[in-house]
Amino acid sequence: MTAKPIAPRKSARGDVENAVEYYAREAGAQIALGFIDSLQSTYVSIETHPASGSLRYAYELGLPRLRCMTLKGFPYIVFYLEHADHVDVWRVLHAKQDVPAWLRDSEASNP
Repeated sequence: MTAKPIAPRKSARGDVENAVEYYAREAGAQIALGFIDSLQSTYVSIETHPASGSLRYAYELGLPRLRCMTLKGFPYIVFYLEHADHVDVWRVLHAKQDVPAWLRDSEASNP
């Protein structure tokens, strides 16, 4: 199986930047680096096995192909769609956020 490259949307890149800044400021550089490592590991899992993500929010939002995967050790969820040649990462959200509302915002925005 060939890995599909990850293509994060602008909103997902902003989510990651905000999380890294928060962890660096509130918990220190080591925790921020741990977040980045966990995200990279999750991206590798998604690249190599995109169909393994959960469809939990797909039904709630009426987006049947939307999948998600939780970061190990951090309360963040990566939301993505698999395409023939890449994986479209919509958002990287904290699990306690209003996920459906944030995803609806992403659905309306441009990549």
